[in-house]
Amino acid sequence: VQLQASGGGLVQPGGSLRLSCAVSGNRISINATGWYRQYPGKPRDLVAVILSGGPTNYAPSVKGRFTISRDVGKNTVYLEMDSLKPEDTAVYYCTALIGSAQGSSWYWGQGTQVTVSS
Repeated sequence: VQLQASGGGLVQPGGSLRLSCAVSGNRISINATGWYRQYPGKPRDLVAVILSGGPTNYAPSVKGRFTISRDVGKNTVYLEMDSLKPEDTAVYYCTALIGSAQGSSWYWGQGTQVTVSS
């Protein structure tokens, strides 16, 4: 299983960015996908998650500004980030709960840097 994240970069406060994460693998069943972010020296924190049935959950700090969505046919999850603030600056990681005959496991993509600065 591989997760390939993209879309990070530098944006001014109030701006927008869209992160993408493509999930690939043989005969995988994606039960959930999500995004975490990590500040230097801190553990990763949940940003948003979307379950296979469609329900979503957001961290309070991003609710109303960020939107998680997915393209089931492309096995890709997106994070639309609007009204960005300097405190959103972090490394963002995508994750997916993948099911198989042996059970379910979380897989992680490489981080992508998001910097919000004027």
